[in-house]
Amino acid sequence: MTSTTLTVRLPPELKDRLGKLAERTHRTKSFLAGEAIAGYVARELEIVAGIERGLDDMKAGRVVPHEDVMADIDATIKKAKTRRPKR
Repeated sequence: MTSTTLTVRLPPELKDRLGKLAERTHRTKSFLAGEAIAGYVARELEIVAGIERGLDDMKAGRVVPHEDVMADIDATIKKAKTRRPKR
């Protein structure tokens, strides 16, 4: 796998903590930082994709009125409460 270099500015305390983690896990700071960034980017891209899907649904008219959603949520909560054994 090829890699490239990225310079990141960190507060000294975070850099120290990253160093401690690197020592304890026998990994390099660069490896851990790369893993952390990769996880963050993957999560953020999923969030952005979900927002874009929602916006596409909205533009296409595939929406449910707020009142209908809240009624469904309230009914679900009420049903769950009636199933719960009393203490």
